Amino acid sequence: MNEVIEKLLEAVEFGKVDQKSPYPPQLKGYDGALELTLKALETGIGPQQILENALVPAMDRVGKKFSENKIFVPQMLMSARAMGAAMVQLKPFFTSGEIKTKGTFIIGTVKGDLHDIGKNLVAMMIEGAGWSVIDLGVDVPSSRYLDALKENPGAVVGLSALLTTTMLNMNEIVSDIKKKVPEAKVIIGGAPVNNEFCKKIGADFYAPGPEGVVTYINKLVS
Repeated sequence: MNEVIEKLLEAVEFGKVDQKSPYPPQLKGYDGALELTLKALETGIGPQQILENALVPAMDRVGKKFSENKIFVPQMLMSARAMGAAMVQLKPFFTSGEIKTKGTFIIGTVKGDLHDIGKNLVAMMIEGAGWSVIDLGVDVPSSRYLDALKENPGAVVGLSALLTTTMLNMNEIVSDIKKKVPEAKVIIGGAPVNNEFCKKIGADFYAPGPEGVVTYINKLVS
């Protein structure tokens, strides 16, 4: 593997955002994901290669470590931040079509809920898996999901909630989506929800963490 790609994979896996970042201690003073992505592009490594050989496998490792309780939310957030720094450099290539994505994923925290850590982690993991992500933010009503689906036919939808009180809104949003766009795949997640609730409200899939979402949506396009 190319040395720059190998270092970039390591930087993202361990959450080294840029050279100034003190975390992780073993990479202090070294280039981070930001510098390494720029270096890779400057040396002629294609954006698709950067995505497929560094970012996707790095986030795959992070997801597996998280699901095995080898790392926890703070470490995962640092990896997500590092990947975000790399993705900023690759955004123009997504826009131009030079990077081919697996599909589009629409995500938001449902109406009445302002929590976004879980949503942000899922969004970064999915982007790192090679998908184009449309993040609608927090407190998102049915109409905004439906507008996003109209603009992005065939997209997969992810709904997040952290409060038991907003689970009812999740039910309403799933119902509205299924009425208007019955073929749309809808995934739900968040602390108060489970597989039983998923089936009850007619969603297509429930995942307790980001790794499960990535596995499910990759199967949709495999």
